[in-house]
Amino acid sequence: MNTKYVTKISKFLSLVLRHKPERIGLALDQYGWVQVEDLIARAQKAGIDIDRQLLQIVVEQNNKKRFAFNEDGTKIRANQGHSLSVDLGLTAVDPPDVLYHGTATRFLDSIKKEGLLPQGRHHVHLSPDEKTAMAVGKRHGKPVVLIVKAKEMVEQGYQFYRSANGVWLTERVPAIYLLDG
Repeated sequence: MNTKYVTKISKFLSLVLRHKPERIGLALDQYGWVQVEDLIARAQKAGIDIDRQLLQIVVEQNNKKRFAFNEDGTKIRANQGHSLSVDLGLTAVDPPDVLYHGTATRFLDSIKKEGLLPQGRHHVHLSPDEKTAMAVGKRHGKPVVLIVKAKEMVEQGYQFYRSANGVWLTERVPAIYLLDG
């Protein structure tokens, strides 16, 4: 399968399963799920050449594990990163002592003042390791990795969630809980 086309479909799925399902006439249920057959039909009607086999490839090969099928494979959803209101059924869990956030150096002044904010999403996304955070930061410019004092945040009442693909989520990270990496 053509890698560029798989990437194109992954970006398309991110758009319609995380941000704008109405773009192709989809409606996500309250948990973010949509029927696979409905997604395929509406995508094809919108001129996107997609089938179940291609969806399977995108779900399995996406290096960030952004998408998941339900147990019987009849539904698909994004694992996190929604700008829409969905209930991912996440339960608060204790994170490791520190987590990491990759960003671009041009955002540092703002982050040092305001902390990390969800920026149009429901949660701030945090990485379990520096390597992953660095890869995230590179997408936004000259990268920098911030260390998040997660244990201290939990001690102060903040909650953390872990998505199905291992991304750590929290509502915000005040600047006092951040260290330069």
